[in-house]
Amino acid sequence: RGRGREAESPAAPGGMAQCVSRVQLSVICRRLLDRDVGSKSDPLCVLLQDVGGCWAELDRTERIKNCQDPEFSKKLLVDYYFEKVQKLKFGVYDIDNKSAELSDDDFLGGMECTLGQVCEG
Repeated sequence: RGRGREAESPAAPGGMAQCVSRVQLSVICRRLLDRDVGSKSDPLCVLLQDVGGCWAELDRTERIKNCQDPEFSKKLLVDYYFEKVQKLKFGVYDIDNKSAELSDDDFLGGMECTLGQVCEG
């Protein structure tokens, strides 16, 4: 679900103003995989954006302990540039350590879409 808040339009190259809005995305998951033994997963959602063919992290939610149906309270923030396709990837991970790196955490699932698809729904 997306909820936008108008932002100032920065000048684009060539002096033309771009139409930009800051969007807050709420993330809710249902029936996540349980990768932990003896307890439930501790999920966190990360938001990535395609920047020139590479995925760059934009934001991430808080980790919720022992939960298969998380409703993350932290909103994910992204700038929405009108008339520009912005590819996004959401990834949900089971976080079992204090490291900020996700490579050592269990991937629970994810999806790819465009920001336009999210804001339409």
